[in-house]
Amino acid sequence: MADKFDPYRESLVVEQTTLWPEDFEVDPHARLQLEAQLHESPDQATHLEYIRTHTGFCRHIVVTPEDIERIGA
Repeated sequence: MADKFDPYRESLVVEQTTLWPEDFEVDPHARLQLEAQLHESPDQATHLEYIRTHTGFCRHIVVTPEDIERIGA
């Protein structure tokens, strides 16, 4: 279940992960750039989760077609 953007938890993010759709094929270098763009503006991600870790939170973004369209891939 997706979370809402939370500035407090965002300030405690120590890791980030990205889950891509299986049918999205792109060059690995381009994928890294797209991931960076997604994590630069997590408040605009369609599916964002904060996972509690021992030292803070992990920001987990599940990439959706809406996200891909928004960043212009």
